[in-house]
Amino acid sequence: MKNYEISKIRNVSLLGHRGSGKTTMAESLLYISKAIDKMGTVENGSTVSDYDKEEIKRVFSINTSVIPVEYNDIKYNFLDTPGYLDFIGEVQSSVRVSGSSVIVLDATAGIESGAERAWRMLEEDFQPRIIFLNKMDKGFIHYEKLLKELKEKFGKKIAPFCIPIGEKEEFKGFINVVEMKTRIFNGIECVDGEMDDSVDISEVRNLLLEAVAETDEKLLEKYFNGEEFTIEEIKNGLHKGVVNGDIVPVIVGSALQGIGIHTLLDMIKDYMPRPNEMFNGERRGQDQANEPITRKVDREQPFSAIVFKTLVDPFIGKISLFKVNSGVLKKDTEVFNPNKNKKEKIGQIFFLRGNKQEIAQEIGAGDIGATTKLQYTQTGDTLCDKDNIIIYRGIKFVKPCFYAGVEPADKADDEKLSMCLQKMTEEDPTFKMYRNHETKQLLIGGQGEKHLYITICKIKNKFGVHAVLNDVIVSYRETIKKETSAQGKHKKQSGGAGQYGDVFIRFTPCDSDFEFIDDIHGGVVPRSFIPAVEKGLIEAKEKGVLAGYPVIKFKATLYDGSYHAVDSNEISFKQAAILSFKKGISEANPVLLEPIMKFEIIIPELYLGDIMGDINKRRGRILGMDHNEYGEHVLFVEAPEVEMLKYALDLRAMTQGRGVFTFEFLRYDEVPNNLAQKIIEERKS
Repeated sequence: MKNYEISKIRNVSLLGHRGSGKTTMAESLLYISKAIDKMGTVENGSTVSDYDKEEIKRVFSINTSVIPVEYNDIKYNFLDTPGYLDFIGEVQSSVRVSGSSVIVLDATAGIESGAERAWRMLEEDFQPRIIFLNKMDKGFIHYEKLLKELKEKFGKKIAPFCIPIGEKEEFKGFINVVEMKTRIFNGIECVDGEMDDSVDISEVRNLLLEAVAETDEKLLEKYFNGEEFTIEEIKNGLHKGVVNGDIVPVIVGSALQGIGIHTLLDMIKDYMPRPNEMFNGERRGQDQANEPITRKVDREQPFSAIVFKTLVDPFIGKISLFKVNSGVLKKDTEVFNPNKNKKEKIGQIFFLRGNKQEIAQEIGAGDIGATTKLQYTQTGDTLCDKDNIIIYRGIKFVKPCFYAGVEPADKADDEKLSMCLQKMTEEDPTFKMYRNHETKQLLIGGQGEKHLYITICKIKNKFGVHAVLNDVIVSYRETIKKETSAQGKHKKQSGGAGQYGDVFIRFTPCDSDFEFIDDIHGGVVPRSFIPAVEKGLIEAKEKGVLAGYPVIKFKATLYDGSYHAVDSNEISFKQAAILSFKKGISEANPVLLEPIMKFEIIIPELYLGDIMGDINKRRGRILGMDHNEYGEHVLFVEAPEVEMLKYALDLRAMTQGRGVFTFEFLRYDEVPNNLAQKIIEERKS
């Protein structure tokens, strides 16, 4: 694969809902460009893009694949992304480095949540896009109705560039209203044809010409004077409108049949931005003093790149995928990682196509490549010339919203499992792991049950470690509701030196988690033993009297006691404090507390009633409501953690994948008595 100059490179993400045909499109693009001799299929597990064992087994994409396509002296770096919400991190990293995107829609299904999510992401990133209506040959499609839905959902910038010819199995091509010609599928390939004069395309074409006119004052004047635009003027105007985000072309086709794929490539070449075109050809960053700095997207500039994906291979090691923003990266050179303040040695560099490597001597500005065995670098880090340091904005990944416990099937693999999970966090920044030291449970977090299950399947495939998922153990607490006092007396005589400690402690509810007050007068308890009393209480409060959960929100006041001149020591007073705690807490009306979480739930208005009703069933409280810039409802909710452990799955089901939420710990509240009794009984059993 040769090196291309910047003007001949296009970096394009393929986005859309699961099953819309992104991977089939990538396969079709490879076939048309003669990179492969025969198209593989997702169903047979024979595509270039879906090469992972789990992808082949499950018949859907899990990872983003880089699919370079060389066609008519242009290099298209397609990033084929997963459509499942569980793997949204793959989409976020791809959009971060691509200059444009194709949103693939299953025309038979309409606008699904995956397409809406992709559109929003591109809007926030100011990224140009094309909408490709796929599977036009699969069923009855009301094209005009679908266009209307697109305009209602995404606004007036939607601009149809094509009119389909035929429906369902009779779909055979389309009219290109820009070039005023047809593209007809002859059973093998699409060929240009003359347009039928009986077909009226004036309305669609006028909409396009009006959009072209609004991109330039001279063109606008020409439009109002009724003068015809040349093809070059139309293309230049459309290019400007698309790059500015004022126009989003809509084209039609069938990735499986190869209909519309040539047109897609031509449109990406003509209308999508070159790597040095967006943002005045500059990439903004910071120096090590956090001062703004820019780099021109130019081969003559100092080298800089951003790492957007990491792959963990048990044999090769770590593979880092990067996009070069400026300069040229050559093999066997030393670069600097300013995020980690470490130097990295670059050995081999290569282009990736799926999982196939093609060795490169150099990779220049605007292009995408990969290298192996970087010691410190992680996804989102910047690599740059050590004498010209720049730090680019990292990749903003979503936080986990679903957690589960995980343990090895073979207890001997406990340490190995933790190591493997840590490697998975390098490969997938939306996946997290930590150990709850209170419950001793190893927890993993991600975007859903499928996400976590596939991750442990990957571990088994790559490292041979089998793990199982289980429910999260909720960390309850205990507290007291009334004031009480209790004596704790530890007396032991068994030959030789004895043990004697005697304390009177008052236990009182309070707002802080734990407070110890020394109220001893007259030396009834020597000063040297008072720290031991506090130490005993700190140890005892970790295991409450109801169900063995930590005790919080209480104050302990040491106000009296006695000692023995010979037998008293620190251990004796520590034990006396523990005895006082157990007796006093038992008599202070102890109750069980549960963690309450604060949620911010974003949903379309259509689902508002169902979601509010569901929150009430979960013992949740809606504290307030707002609207975001997309007209969606934002609910501010607090609810018990135990009721929301699988809320990510339930919300997705209730909103067809359109609802999202974030959460954080808020406080502990008393558990209703009927539920508390069940928890206590389960704990004791």
